[in-house]
Amino acid sequence: MASRTMYPVLGTRALNRATLARQLLLSRAEMSARDAVAHLLGLQAQNVKPPYFQLHARLAGFRPAELAGLMESREVVRMVTMRSTIHTHTAHDALTLRPLVQPARDREVAYFRKGLVGVDLDRLAERARTFVEGEPRTMGEIREELLREWPDADPQSLSVAARCRLPLVQVTPRGVWGRSGQVRLTTVENWLGNPAPEAQPVDEVVLRYLAAFGPASVKDMQTWAGLTRLREAFERLRPTLAVFQDENGVELFDLPDAPRPDADTPAPPRFLPEFDNLLLSHADRTRVVAPEVKGRSWTGNQAHCTLLVDGFLAGLWKLEGTEVTVELFGRVSKAAEAEIVAEGERMVEGMMEGMVEGSGEEGGASGEGVRFGAIKS
Repeated sequence: MASRTMYPVLGTRALNRATLARQLLLSRAEMSARDAVAHLLGLQAQNVKPPYFQLHARLAGFRPAELAGLMESREVVRMVTMRSTIHTHTAHDALTLRPLVQPARDREVAYFRKGLVGVDLDRLAERARTFVEGEPRTMGEIREELLREWPDADPQSLSVAARCRLPLVQVTPRGVWGRSGQVRLTTVENWLGNPAPEAQPVDEVVLRYLAAFGPASVKDMQTWAGLTRLREAFERLRPTLAVFQDENGVELFDLPDAPRPDADTPAPPRFLPEFDNLLLSHADRTRVVAPEVKGRSWTGNQAHCTLLVDGFLAGLWKLEGTEVTVELFGRVSKAAEAEIVAEGERMVEGMMEGMVEGSGEEGGASGEGVRFGAIKS
């Protein structure tokens, strides 16, 4: 939406530095893993390892055992929330953010209505809840249980309906660093031993989103949450917010006292895992992804691990056996290359703790150094 009023303009680099500061990527924060997960409103966790790599890139002295311990003590959990994707959340956010995004889950079920003819969705949710709260179940087991009552329904549609109608969490050891485990599910209330609370007020979540991802437009937050019709909340908050516009005249909201560093603030290289929140939480991603490299962090539906140089997407990386292979999209200076190598070595050294060879979850590696692959101009 174009702004009708002339607000201060934030250029791309200014937006980049502000977002990196909120994301704890300009300098590593002296913050606990639990506090970081809360500040970031969760960590994208489609795969098991990314949350650990996300925190290593953001926190001083982070070790995988810290987040693994939070998983085992049930202070954080893995569940479907924003954008119908799996996130690692604090227990509080798992209980209160999921109700906020329930309308999006209801819309998702509607896409599968042809496979749910004759299925009473309330009855489905009741039966699935009883089943998974008896003991954690696999999705295949849930599907088979529901097919007993609705044998003519589409099996996939039954699975989607159960996942969308119930706040299901993946129980440990799934998600624990250095351990393997099949995806087994129960309800978040059952896993945490807490009754279902009310959703977090949407205005509160807007403020938290801006603290972690701002400055941002209404569409940016709608993209992050997978929700629509959030403008009303922004308008309620407008008198308390700072308002800017980007170089295209799009209105951006922010917390008045939030950090907005100078556009020339140095941004060290950072190794980010696939599905990092930084690259997925805005409608307009040019603050991190330049137009000329758009789409290069994906192959089909497969996301790649990404490298930031000077705050922007600049290449891909893979952990292969004992080495990190880096593929840059363009040339960098010798000084920048040395910084990339140092950061890669730091990542490998920091992430070796607790890796179990042959576990099927966290592959072994000894951190012998950073090896560069093709450098494309």
